[in-house]
Amino acid sequence: MSISNITVYMPSVLTLVGIPGLESVQCWIGIPFCAIYLIAMIGNSLLLIIIKSEHSLHEPLYIFLGMLGATDIALASSIMPKMLGIFWFNVPEIYFDSCLLQMWFIHTFQVIESGILVAMALDRYVAICYPLRHASIFTHQLVIQIGTMVVLRAAILVAPCLVLIKCRFQFYHTTVISHSYCEHMAIVKLAAANVQVNKIYGLFVAFTVAGFDLTFITLSYIQIFITVFRLPQKEARFKAFNTCIAHICVFLQFYLLAFFSFFTHRFGSHIPPYIHILFSSIYLLVPPFLNPLVYGAKTTQIRIHVVKMFCS
Repeated sequence: MSISNITVYMPSVLTLVGIPGLESVQCWIGIPFCAIYLIAMIGNSLLLIIIKSEHSLHEPLYIFLGMLGATDIALASSIMPKMLGIFWFNVPEIYFDSCLLQMWFIHTFQVIESGILVAMALDRYVAICYPLRHASIFTHQLVIQIGTMVVLRAAILVAPCLVLIKCRFQFYHTTVISHSYCEHMAIVKLAAANVQVNKIYGLFVAFTVAGFDLTFITLSYIQIFITVFRLPQKEARFKAFNTCIAHICVFLQFYLLAFFSFFTHRFGSHIPPYIHILFSSIYLLVPPFLNPLVYGAKTTQIRIHVVKMFCS
């Protein structure tokens, strides 16, 4: 049998299933997803408005927080409109190139978010361990340089995933993606070719980013807590510890959900597909939803300005 009889040559359109096994209730699943998305958009937009309008918040920590908010908005917006189109309006088709673009956006913004979390950990490390030198070290020029490096790292690391799919694969077993959005491995599994190179590069990017970033963040906070517990005043210890709690909550929810989604996609063959797809979708929506709530509740300056804004 020839390859043309069992495969599709360079499909122009792909079909996203949504959540396999839950197609009959997807319209109801879309309601909480939409609510989470709207809250994420409102919360992060409010955060950006406050940080931009208040001159006292033009400090490295809040600039990084603004970058995190902008990344969260872009990440959630890159998947949610299409997902709701599948859930509510039964529009599962997506152009092949649009699917690749969505994949690149999703993974690029994920890597950017991880890089911003590293930058925030570095800022807290310098602020707590070397408070007198913080202003001279973390200048606005350094913040811009860090932000640029974070974005470039993400774009450069994720771009080969797109190129490898576009240039290596011409024949596909199917045009149906059993997912609610265009994820790297979900697209690679469609190919009727040797996908080992794509899998290895995907693992390389995941472990390079998560391995370096998580190690750096962990070491930074170990040093921070050593310094905090050495502070003589109990009030100073409490203040420094309280400042770090919000960051630790954000780090934990981002990386725990990321690792769960990553490992279940590759090694969780015994896990029902709908559970994996649900958690993968939640993983991309929960950080944008929780980040403004966590920082709004735990950061005094932002909380004060939010109250002022609504009172006025």
